[in-house]
Amino acid sequence: MNCLFVSDLHGKKHLYKKLFYEIQRVKPDIVLIGGDLFPHGYFLDQSEEENFLTDFLVSEFSQLKEKLKEKFPRVLLILGNDDLRSNESEVEEKGKALGLWYYLHNRKIELGDHIFYGYSFIPPTPFGLKDWEKYDVSRFVDPGCSHPYEGMRTVEPDYDPEYSNIMEDLDSITANEDLSKAIFLFHSPPYNTPLDRAGLDGQMIDNVPVDVHVGSIAIQRFIEEKQPLLSLHGHVHEAYSITGEWRTKIGNTHAFNAAYDKDKLGVVLFDTENLDEAKRYLR
Repeated sequence: MNCLFVSDLHGKKHLYKKLFYEIQRVKPDIVLIGGDLFPHGYFLDQSEEENFLTDFLVSEFSQLKEKLKEKFPRVLLILGNDDLRSNESEVEEKGKALGLWYYLHNRKIELGDHIFYGYSFIPPTPFGLKDWEKYDVSRFVDPGCSHPYEGMRTVEPDYDPEYSNIMEDLDSITANEDLSKAIFLFHSPPYNTPLDRAGLDGQMIDNVPVDVHVGSIAIQRFIEEKQPLLSLHGHVHEAYSITGEWRTKIGNTHAFNAAYDKDKLGVVLFDTENLDEAKRYLR
């Protein structure tokens, strides 16, 4: 299957327009969107996100579906840490009701020979919105970051934010399944890779150097142990500009990051049967 992957568009309409153009040009079988769909920084005014969902995303995807007809791809998406969880149910319901997209967080779907999984949570950050933050592998928080139970939420969590963590979630989602042909759509990249390198060089907090790698240890360990076919990531926009790398391998698992820190759309194209030939370009 031919797939197109993007992430972290943050509600920028000109980037979405480029995405729609690329979908029409490439005509992929599957489109994957790795979170941070909505306008950045609007979490204090929920109506901004609601309007963007109904007036833009639903409208534009509906027009694209009408234009492409049977060539309209299967769209799989998750939310990211800058997206309000209070909009989660509406994102899921509108996508399902109109046949526009499939909401993948904490779910899986079988397409062809592959099973696609989605997961939105990221490790703790310094940011105030905590809808999509959980502890990683323990209750440790990096210097400068705040705990997942601090800050602001738009919904009451259906888990205990003081103890729940990403590591336990990933074990629960996959259990003992064979993941050799599985494809994971994560928002966070794996820790200590070219994909999670942040621009934090030289920063100190209370005389402690800040870690320049901000990805998830749980996701890194999960990939190392379970060895899925492919993992897809976003969240750390500047990683490519710093490392020059948008892809890496962890054992036999291919890992791609589509996020980009300049005002362009990063597009990753890949064939599920030939991941070595995957390519990334900017629009």
